Amino acid sequence: MTEDIVAGVLRQWQQVHPGLDTGPMAVIGRLNRCSALLQQAADAPLRRAGLTRPEFDILGTLRRMDRELTPGRVARETFASGAAVTKRVRQLEERGLIVRRPDGRDRRVSHLSLSDEGRDTIDRLLPEQLRYEASLLAGIGAERQEELSTGLGELLVVLEGRLGSLLD
Repeated sequence: MTEDIVAGVLRQWQQVHPGLDTGPMAVIGRLNRCSALLQQAADAPLRRAGLTRPEFDILGTLRRMDRELTPGRVARETFASGAAVTKRVRQLEERGLIVRRPDGRDRRVSHLSLSDEGRDTIDRLLPEQLRYEASLLAGIGAERQEELSTGLGELLVVLEGRLGSLLD
């Protein structure tokens, strides 16, 4: 089996500090490396559609929840800051993909929904994006993908429990 770049880094650390437990680095280093590579590769269909991943996430959130949402709720659902969501929503609104409706009782609050064009865009792009992501994982069998997904889900629950309050 071909060795990944993190294995080389771990070997180097073992040479410098033979007794050092590099187990956490093995997991987190690989997760970080995979994340960076996937972010570069996995957004190709989105870029072709003129969207960034965060914009796609906003459109996807509005579509999957299938109701109006406040920008604050969109921020929580997409793990983005309120300021970032405000900027992205403005851009998506200017492109005609999102509609903003002011709240009838509180002018400081707005409600977001997809325009017809926004709904058509996400409905067209999501299957294409999923096919592309499946092709990125094609070197790993379906059973192994499920195991990986389960393990990452367990890690996510642990991290959300430990770090979630720090991120709010």
